Amino acid sequence: MAKIQKTNAARLLDKAGIPYETVGYRIDENDLSAVHVATQLGENMDTVFKTLVLEGDRTGYFVCIIPGEREVDLKKAAKISANKSCNMIHVKDLLSVTGYVRGGCSPIGMKKRFPEYIHESCLRLPYIYVSAGIRGLQLKMKPADLISFMEITPADIISVNA
Repeated sequence: MAKIQKTNAARLLDKAGIPYETVGYRIDENDLSAVHVATQLGENMDTVFKTLVLEGDRTGYFVCIIPGEREVDLKKAAKISANKSCNMIHVKDLLSVTGYVRGGCSPIGMKKRFPEYIHESCLRLPYIYVSAGIRGLQLKMKPADLISFMEITPADIISVNA
């Protein structure tokens, strides 16, 4: 197997002394979903979180980290982020805003620090997976370590009907 490259997110965790594991998976350019990632990892879907970038009408950009097969509730996300309304940013803007591409967006090490919110279900899990910052690589870590390091707010931000 090829040597796993060290990403910026992993370097930041190393520098802070935060434990994590890097776990590679096979990329499918036609399916960049977290469901594909969970299947490749052989993990429960609830442990694989996706990182979404939104823009609020009052505060600008912010990040929601949610279980991979769930959908963010825009009303809940707007409220928790002190916005009246919000929308997902367009995929063409993701790289310029975050420094990451679709399917490889990590909540750690974006170009700029944005407010971050994670679905509170992570608090019941011993570990979660988030993108390491490139397609094909995940970070496995304790939710409390991620929350503490990135100053993330746990909240109810997913749609009930999703």
